[in-house]
Amino acid sequence: MKEWKLTIGIQNQSPVINLFYQGKRFRYWNGKTIDVNLCSKTNPELLKSAFELRLLDGWKPKIKEKIVKKDPIRVLCVIGQGIDLKRSQGCSNRFIKDAQRILVLWDRFENEVLKRKLLIEDLKAEHIKNFLVRPNWSPKTQRTVKSTLSPLLSHMKPDLVNKVKLHKPVSKLHKPITELAKIFNELEQFNKDLYICCLITYGCLLRPHREVRELTWGDFTEDLSFIKLSGNRNKSGRNRIVPVPYYVKELLKKGEPNHNIFSGTTKPLNADYFKTVWGRFKKVSLLLEQDQTLYSFRHSGAINIFKRTGSLSKLQKAMGHSNMMVSMTYLRGLEISELEEEDMPVI
Repeated sequence: MKEWKLTIGIQNQSPVINLFYQGKRFRYWNGKTIDVNLCSKTNPELLKSAFELRLLDGWKPKIKEKIVKKDPIRVLCVIGQGIDLKRSQGCSNRFIKDAQRILVLWDRFENEVLKRKLLIEDLKAEHIKNFLVRPNWSPKTQRTVKSTLSPLLSHMKPDLVNKVKLHKPVSKLHKPITELAKIFNELEQFNKDLYICCLITYGCLLRPHREVRELTWGDFTEDLSFIKLSGNRNKSGRNRIVPVPYYVKELLKKGEPNHNIFSGTTKPLNADYFKTVWGRFKKVSLLLEQDQTLYSFRHSGAINIFKRTGSLSKLQKAMGHSNMMVSMTYLRGLEISELEEEDMPVI
């Protein structure tokens, strides 16, 4: 069966050779394309026969490829696509919330700093650095924003964000609390939730803003003697089992296993709850000192454990650190007397 078909048609009152090939129609008014000096107006039948002979010899018409002009894509749209992609991959609500914040900040950056809409093909490392390095952003904040922005652009600009070098943030020292009993008394009078949060942070060495805030009654053993957290519930990614001291246990009244210990429902308090309440407490406290934070209770608990046991191994397990070297660095930052590796307990 023929791949092609030839007919003589009329267009603009003049004969034309119609060639139907691969679902397309080609029209010829002369034989230039097949190197024949014929014209359809003078002898259309002869021109048709010439095309037929050439087709039988293997000649094929050139099919022009349709060039699809791509619309320019804005960086803002690429970030939005990245958010949709990460949401479809099941990323945490926290990450999606941070990513959406990046989208808003980038829009402002284009409007207020660049004064133009930036296309993804024009995006360079210097644009990203100018976005990240701001007077009101600490080095730690810059790195946090960078780590959120990078996966949002990676499907269009892989590794571009990683080319941007930022200053290493200086580790913040959470000053230990010496007058613990007095501070706890202040907290008890100020806010019960914050009081219990600080007690658990100190007594169980859990991190306050996620590990403590998200605790459910199901995380405790039946007699409230231990807290068990799976790897996806804590920063280290390791399963943790920590004892609950008597001064924490006596304040707890066990509820439904799937209920949060603070909210009394299946949903925990909002992510910034303890940060907000702590900020209010700082304004009224007569005892808090400069650089004492919610994390200071965890640090103070770590110092207490090490001073009483002298065991870095026990401290490492209690803190949930990935290795002993992390705990050694941690102690140096907590104003413990200088330690050397050979001073450490043997495992």
